[in-house]
Amino acid sequence: MMFLRAIAIAIALACLAPFHAALAQGPLRIEITEGVIEPLPFAIPQFVAETPQAADFARDISRVIAADLQGTGLFREIPAEAHISRVSSFDAPVAYPDWKAINAQALITGAVSVSADGRATVKFRLYDVYAGGELGEGLRLGGSTGSWRRLAHKVADQVYSRITGEGGYFDSRVVFVAEEGPKNNRQKRLAIMDQDGANVQYLTDSSSIVLAPRFSPTGDRVLYTSYATGMPEIYMMRVGDVRPQKLTDGQAVMTFAPRFGPDGNTIVYSESRGGNTDIFTKRIGGAPSQLTNTPSIETAPSYSPDGSQIVFESDRSGTQQLYVMSARGGEARRISFGQGRYGTPVWSPRGDLIAFTKQNQGRFHIGVMRTDGSEERLLTASFLDEGPTWAPNGRVIMFARQSAGAGGQPALFSVDITGRNLKRIPTPGAASDPAWSPLLP
Repeated sequence: MMFLRAIAIAIALACLAPFHAALAQGPLRIEITEGVIEPLPFAIPQFVAETPQAADFARDISRVIAADLQGTGLFREIPAEAHISRVSSFDAPVAYPDWKAINAQALITGAVSVSADGRATVKFRLYDVYAGGELGEGLRLGGSTGSWRRLAHKVADQVYSRITGEGGYFDSRVVFVAEEGPKNNRQKRLAIMDQDGANVQYLTDSSSIVLAPRFSPTGDRVLYTSYATGMPEIYMMRVGDVRPQKLTDGQAVMTFAPRFGPDGNTIVYSESRGGNTDIFTKRIGGAPSQLTNTPSIETAPSYSPDGSQIVFESDRSGTQQLYVMSARGGEARRISFGQGRYGTPVWSPRGDLIAFTKQNQGRFHIGVMRTDGSEERLLTASFLDEGPTWAPNGRVIMFARQSAGAGGQPALFSVDITGRNLKRIPTPGAASDPAWSPLLP
């Protein structure tokens, strides 16, 4: 059974080598090499409420799943008013001709029940309408009713993965800097939200400036820079625990731009002493080790996924450029050679690309390049785009965009690594410095 043989759902990967994604639970094999011709049309009837308390959850979970899929730009929902069949039972047979008649190529059905102790159970099935069969096995997920959005994101991740062959990213969070007030008196505090902008929570107050939050590899801790002592120092906070832990000793003039290593117990950061800024690393609770020692500014370090290398920005060549060195330090090689200045490099979770900020001819860009600096590709252009962060599957990049003018405010945007599907991420107010978590456990 070849899934969706009537449509080419090929994803533009001009910056990636062609590869095949094989589906583990079925014969689907999609070669992802070409540009998206048209989003794949899918239908998702409202999930069936199998208990009286589940009616609202069934409706809302269906809507979140649809929004997740449509938000990728790879899928297009067929509206409910166009449906011919009505799904009244999770186990009812599928009337494939009715779904073919409205050009649905994928069909998602599901059911929700809520137990007396407040536990929600979600079941779903994914069908290949044209082949007339189920794609993979049905799945059952459970959790508290308070986590209903997470259950919806998990279903969407499963659907996304089964159709594209790639990992999902919907059940993840983003930590960012929430901003308020005029530019000359901007109040900043750490906030966390679901990747789609829902469930915003504040981790700090606005009593001191905070910058550059970064998730741990397990998503349970956040590193950030704070001016709580009057100078920038590095702090760590466990998500859900608002008591921060200071990781630096205050002996340096400034410590900033922290990021976790892949082991979750090592951090890499920049430190300024004696008028010079270099890159240091340390085990949490241990002594620092200096990795660079040049008369230049070296900052924004980021580990490769395997922990063997670090990419960073430096002006050692006279302008701000990108370099890669061993995680143990030593000689670094320059990888950026285009026009303009490069900064804020971040290694992809896949290990094949590095995202960066580029400034050239008065414009800012978010771009990607191979880890050797080849195949540079700019994805955005605006008055000020900066600070890319990767989705857990390495498919989408989120960043901050600042609008021009005296009243300009920063906001969060995301873009596919093809440069398609640029969209704003909703936040309660101005927002900057996003950092994407891994998939939640």
